[in-house]
Amino acid sequence: MKITRITAWEVPLTSHETYYMADGKTCDTTLSVVLRLDTDSGHIGWGEVCPIPHYLPAYAKGVIPALEEMTPVLIGADPVGPEALMERLNKHLIGHEYAKSAIDTALWDLTAQAAGLPLYALLGGRAVADMPLYHSITCVEPGEMARMAREAYDLGMRQFQVKLGADGDWEADVARLMQVREAVGSGPLVYGDWNCGADALTATRVGRAVAHLDIMLEQPCATIEECAHVRAATGLPMKLDESARDIQSIMAGHQAGCMDAAALKLSKMGGLSAMRRTRDLCLALGTQMCIEDTWGSDITTAALLHLAASTPARGIMNTCDLSHYVGPRLDPSAPSRRNGRIAPPEGTGLGVSPDAEALGQSIALLD
Repeated sequence: MKITRITAWEVPLTSHETYYMADGKTCDTTLSVVLRLDTDSGHIGWGEVCPIPHYLPAYAKGVIPALEEMTPVLIGADPVGPEALMERLNKHLIGHEYAKSAIDTALWDLTAQAAGLPLYALLGGRAVADMPLYHSITCVEPGEMARMAREAYDLGMRQFQVKLGADGDWEADVARLMQVREAVGSGPLVYGDWNCGADALTATRVGRAVAHLDIMLEQPCATIEECAHVRAATGLPMKLDESARDIQSIMAGHQAGCMDAAALKLSKMGGLSAMRRTRDLCLALGTQMCIEDTWGSDITTAALLHLAASTPARGIMNTCDLSHYVGPRLDPSAPSRRNGRIAPPEGTGLGVSPDAEALGQSIALLD
């Protein structure tokens, strides 16, 4: 099998409600880049990457130029066995992991199709039937966030990410955590996420104010060192997100004692090939994982679900159905949440077939 053509689309994904985060970050309409790898065998591989603006060192308009730079390596290459080709791409173009993640996803899709297997079979085998989801709650007025939590709870959700810091009011953040915890009762996982938008003092004040509750904190500060300070000062468990970028940062978070859980994001790590290696390290360290990405629709969600389904239950804290939060759905027949859980698509490869009308007109054709 040889790659013969790369086609790319830019698809605006609109959040069903504006998504507010700390430090002025928002998600309303965000540009996703979808790519298709055609082959001489007739197999088609799909990939997607959707960077959130001002969130990580990635931006949607950088994807196509990076693809153009990598095209000479990709055209004519055998896609089966993605890690070998990704090694060549990494030597050809240093960095730009977000753009590579979409390619890597499409390569795994093609490899699994060539094997006649669902993708999870190549990523470790089916370890679980389905996975728990978390429900992310935009940072608005505390009572409204509690209402959103109750609504999601009634639909079966049992894990809740409470966004904090959008208004710079630490006491309001305390109220957000307390009211969401009250709304969902004891038992469900509740964690407050600043997305690096807090200083250590503010995060410590919030953490100590809710220390009598069953609460976890997520990435309050920009560095592992600051997060470790907050972890020690509050005594609350902590999840690292933005700082968990690769093998080295996972080891640093573990050694600092502030990584009770870690968010493994597909585009942050450069695709399934690198993310699988990081997943296996977290399993060895005993670190719980959220297997997700920054943003995206059904292609990204499918890739995450296959990796999550191949991960032993002892390592899965949760995964994320990104396609639930945005429109349009690129493949309306792709999996949806059910009673707080979700399973990977059926069929070979990724198991998704994007709708041509949803994709619209392609913006790049590389061969």
